[in-house]
Amino acid sequence: MSAAPKTPKKPARPLVLLNARIVDPAGNHDERGGILVLDEKIAAIGPEVTRDNAPTEAEVIDCGGNVLAPGLVDMRVQLREPGDEHQETIDTGSLAASAGGVTSMVCLPNTNPIIDDVAGVEYIARRARETKRAKIYCYGALTQGLEGKDLVEMGLLAECGALGFTDALQAVADVMVMRRALTYARNFDLLIVQHPEEPRLAAGGAMNNGELATRLGLPGIPACAEVMMIERDLHLVRMSGARYHVAHVSTAAAVEAIRRAKQEGLRVTCDTAPPYFSLNENEIGDYRTFARLSPPLRGESDRRAIAAAIAEGVIDCIASDHAPHDVESKRVPFVQAAAGIVGLETLLPVSLELYHKGSVSLLHLLKCLTSRPAEILGLPQGRIAKGAPADLVLIDLDRPHRVDVAGFRSKSKNSPYDGRPVQGMVLRTFVDGRQVFGQQVFAQQGRN
Repeated sequence: MSAAPKTPKKPARPLVLLNARIVDPAGNHDERGGILVLDEKIAAIGPEVTRDNAPTEAEVIDCGGNVLAPGLVDMRVQLREPGDEHQETIDTGSLAASAGGVTSMVCLPNTNPIIDDVAGVEYIARRARETKRAKIYCYGALTQGLEGKDLVEMGLLAECGALGFTDALQAVADVMVMRRALTYARNFDLLIVQHPEEPRLAAGGAMNNGELATRLGLPGIPACAEVMMIERDLHLVRMSGARYHVAHVSTAAAVEAIRRAKQEGLRVTCDTAPPYFSLNENEIGDYRTFARLSPPLRGESDRRAIAAAIAEGVIDCIASDHAPHDVESKRVPFVQAAAGIVGLETLLPVSLELYHKGSVSLLHLLKCLTSRPAEILGLPQGRIAKGAPADLVLIDLDRPHRVDVAGFRSKSKNSPYDGRPVQGMVLRTFVDGRQVFGQQVFAQQGRN
């Protein structure tokens, strides 16, 4: 019996976005104009896109002079599904992503079951299609069961859609396992992502090692635990020639090691997360578990070094490091609390602090959030160009507001930013030309 013919997909309604400040880091463009979207792709850009020449059936949106940028590409997210849906689901995570201007995200493999086989990769892809909001990809586990021993079938998982390989929240401690992983990855040009922390030095630690940890009576994690793991791996990268990515860099010493590796020509990239350039260890205060992260919040000198490394370009990307936890995981003594915070909805406004303080240009900041992570991951998103996916975010750069955790779309609310004054708000988010998020109240028209 022959299969029933598929119903032809109904063409999407054309979309015209007018009166925008179009900021495209990939093309180094910052100009006034409009964008025409046809069949989920960008068809025209610039001042020639007007209401007069818009298709008659098109939806026309006046952007009010606000910034229209590529949708954010978040390369480090935990979505908890499958296994811990009480903390987050693909549905609630994609809602939070859309509200934060994130149109593409990559989830870690530390789910239950772990994403270490084809079935796990295919599950994420299927659930992303069902959700129909942000585009969701995944990393595969680097070792089976995240146990740090036997490598997964990296080539097979990559063919099925895994964008890279990582043991998520833990470093691969066995040097021979990491050497084999990098050698194999080089043959297939695969990306290896490492959590940079020497596990024996970090074992039992709860916060940054130093005077504050001593005063609070909390076990510390020395900053050198980060750079020691990175420098070990860089020797292996030098031997193998593989692509190696360092996740959530948090120390000045790590920045220096990565800078030297890049100057040497090694295929090394890295990211950080907003807490590491916007907060320091003093945020812990009287044992605030919402400020417990992994890596931990560091001292002020390290915080400044991370911000400077973003401006310099040593740090390639800014990721949310979204780690949702329920109340029971955080409302416990500090040492027992789970590490991590939700970050999808604060990624953009907290990152914009660097721009508003004059530390980085808008083009450079958005590059760290859009085109650079897309480039590292091998995705076509993160740019505004003819033929590119119409994944876009409309931003009011100047609108002041306070972070309101109670209003988060994420199922979990564990954030140290509650009540923090920020400047910059997502007005609308589009994925393949479909609006997946939109504010009802718009900013004053004509604002730059």
